[in-house]
Amino acid sequence: MNNLHVRKLFVFIILISLSLAFCEAQSFERAPAPKQSRSASKKSPLKTKKVKIKGPRSAEKAKKEQKAKDRKRRKDSQKYIKENQQRSLEIQTPEVKARMKQNVRDANSRYKNKRKKSATTTRKAGSKYR
Repeated sequence: MNNLHVRKLFVFIILISLSLAFCEAQSFERAPAPKQSRSASKKSPLKTKKVKIKGPRSAEKAKKEQKAKDRKRRKDSQKYIKENQQRSLEIQTPEVKARMKQNVRDANSRYKNKRKKSATTTRKAGSKYR
């Protein structure tokens, strides 16, 4: 009888050791997923490419023509203003011409100084907060 318990215990130990060995053979480390599938799974659905909707070609053409007309109108306006200034200067007496030219020079120098002053103060203020 004593011998029977030893046999049962021995069989039990063999079965456990075999089952542990079999389980260890089954367990394995998973290989990492390929880079392509990892990056594809992490992309959010919100970052999709925005499609630009274009209007009809006639509308695009009309917009281009409108811009060209506007550019030409501005150019003609500037030309007209310059011609009028020249004409108004030519019809004056020599003393008035000299005074008008001096006024233009003074105005230009005041404007230049004002721009310089604003640029330097802006630079100082900007450097304060860097």
